[in-house]
Amino acid sequence: MKQLLYLKDEQLKHFIEKIFMGYRETFADAKKILNNYSIGVAHHKALHLISLYEGISISELLKKLKVTKQSLNRVLKDLIKINAIEFKKDNKDTRIKHIYLSDKGTQIYEEIFIVQKKRIYKALINSTSKEVLNFDNVLKKIINE
Repeated sequence: MKQLLYLKDEQLKHFIEKIFMGYRETFADAKKILNNYSIGVAHHKALHLISLYEGISISELLKKLKVTKQSLNRVLKDLIKINAIEFKKDNKDTRIKHIYLSDKGTQIYEEIFIVQKKRIYKALINSTSKEVLNFDNVLKKIINE
């Protein structure tokens, strides 16, 4: 534990490299499937959040993705074009649209999730429960949760 008190720049660079490599490998698995539907990583991020937060509003999705309206609009138009998402107006305020995955969107998301789950599951199953909990806690702190 004392070693953590004296983290050197080189050690931090290696942590950042591992985060990058983990991201790269996890999303490389997804890219093969995304290519089949002619969509990219931005579309996958939207699909993932729409899957997690069923009925998310456009403004909430914008906040979670931290992208511009223009960028999100392009992604949503592409997802509409391939029939991956559906919109429903809010019951109280019809200006608010809620986004849902369509059957096809769910299918695309599940295909991606299955391959990503294998990589993550393999890493977690080969770790101790303490390592898993510590890893989760550190990730939360990195993303300011």
